[in-house]
Amino acid sequence: MSLADVKYLPETPAHDPQIEAINDEAFGPGRFVLAAYKIREAGGHERALSFVAVDGDLVVASVRMTRIAAGAGRALMLGPLAVRPAFKNLGIGRRLVAIALEAAAKAGAPAVILVGDEPYYGPLGFKRIPRGQISMPRPVDLDRLLSHEITPGAVARLSGEVGHASQPGPPSTSRRWLDPAFQSGPDPSLFDSKPILTGRMTP
Repeated sequence: MSLADVKYLPETPAHDPQIEAINDEAFGPGRFVLAAYKIREAGGHERALSFVAVDGDLVVASVRMTRIAAGAGRALMLGPLAVRPAFKNLGIGRRLVAIALEAAAKAGAPAVILVGDEPYYGPLGFKRIPRGQISMPRPVDLDRLLSHEITPGAVARLSGEVGHASQPGPPSTSRRWLDPAFQSGPDPSLFDSKPILTGRMTP
């Protein structure tokens, strides 16, 4: 396998079985009790902002995004990010995160949050959310709550318990990225009018 053969595509329903298999291998049945899973379960993820890496017909990695709300703030939650064991440590996961963040910015999302390790996600533009500013519907290590701010001040607007943005709450100050019309597919300019992104990944 050459990294030059790995292609990056918007997620489609056809990818679901392989994505489920990757997540099961990476996280096991314990993923169903995680806080992030509970949030996604309440309203689903944003397929238009979720991506896969493929080698031929094989999905080798996946990243998903979910709309969330916390207090007056709105954001996207990144995850799960999973890579098949044979394709780990090649930069594929980091490339998927970069693609997802670029798509989020183009969609007008104010911020992206996740539950993850700061040493991995810090170089990708994430930093720790002040401890106690937000909470999750199930226990998590608060030091692993990280954010990538796109609109200045967006992270400060997040407060209290994080929930799915489809649940009742204050209106968003910017609704372009919540517009159902966007859900038909990603911004074509993200792919420069081509159906795939290719290229070598840094380690």
